[in-house]
Amino acid sequence: MFAASADNIVTGSKLLMELLGADAPARAEIAERMRAAEHAGDDATHAIFHQLNSSFITPFDREDIYSLASSLDDIMDFMEEAVDLVVLYNIEELPKGVEQQIEVLARAAELTAEAMPHLRTLDNLTEYWIEVNRLENQADQIHRKLLAHLFNGKYDAIEVLKLKQIVDVLEEAADAFEHVANTVETIAVKES
Repeated sequence: MFAASADNIVTGSKLLMELLGADAPARAEIAERMRAAEHAGDDATHAIFHQLNSSFITPFDREDIYSLASSLDDIMDFMEEAVDLVVLYNIEELPKGVEQQIEVLARAAELTAEAMPHLRTLDNLTEYWIEVNRLENQADQIHRKLLAHLFNGKYDAIEVLKLKQIVDVLEEAADAFEHVANTVETIAVKES
């Protein structure tokens, strides 16, 4: 179930990549597909919670299962929010650097999808949480550079507010990936 949820996040990251080169009508269509992916993520999260609540014995701590499912759901929520804001704010051009932010998210999504099947055995996960942590640090640097770029005087104040909210939400998605990796690390340490 976690693997299916992570695969859905990969779908969301691909939609973010599509957003970069899309015009306004295509962005609206991408936003609809992202909304559908976010709803599929919600369904996967609810299925995990339902299974958790109906199971007497769980493969690892209930709190960790809940935290992992919630964190995976948060990632999709943040990615969907970013796409939605681009469409709602009618952003014509995203600032240079957003593509790097999205590339980091796409890589984190791939790593997370690759890691989730390893929860069955808890093998080969160390590299996953180390790499996601490194990617989150990279995302922090990109975020700071984007903020500096936004405040350099090129944009008017309203545009800065709109763009800042979008890059902040993408940064929250990167933070959520790190939270997933930290939860996986906690599970592996407890169960080892």
